[in-house]
Amino acid sequence: MEIKNTLDKSKIKVSDFEGIFEWDRPDYSDAMISEAYIDGRELTDEELDELNEDAGFVHEALIEWMY
Repeated sequence: MEIKNTLDKSKIKVSDFEGIFEWDRPDYSDAMISEAYIDGRELTDEELDELNEDAGFVHEALIEWMY
């Protein structure tokens, strides 16, 4: 499956994660965005899959969400 990177990540508001385990600190390599919005619209499962392909974005959003 080819990821097209069609999402403007600067507009994404992440509201929930899954796969956050205390033993995985500080990497949180199993964390995944499970709910996010762009321009007030909830992302589809396909868009969440695309977003979760960018591990750097996921980690940065997680740290921001946690703190």
